[in-house]
Amino acid sequence: MLLKLTSFIYNIGIKGDNMKIVPLENKVLVKTEETQTKTKGGIYIPDSAKEKTQIGVVEAIGKTKDACTVKKGDKVLYKKYSGEEVKIDDVDYLILEISNILAIVE
Repeated sequence: MLLKLTSFIYNIGIKGDNMKIVPLENKVLVKTEETQTKTKGGIYIPDSAKEKTQIGVVEAIGKTKDACTVKKGDKVLYKKYSGEEVKIDDVDYLILEISNILAIVE
């Protein structure tokens, strides 16, 4: 497994481990959605031109002192350049502060 934080990549185990990441305090682990690779008109978008996604699914929530309005499984909209990027088994995640979540997508 590879753990990528900002611009560094850390090797944190072997692919296939049953690793569980538990966010601390007021943090949330969000699985980011894949960006579209093809437009409605059928044009393929290269990786260099893709825009960073702002929507993801909450995978885990840290223990907070305040009541948290999001729960595991919620689809959320978050600030564009917030959080720390984490890559585990080729799946992209973000560790965000709860305050960086803007809305729940229904």
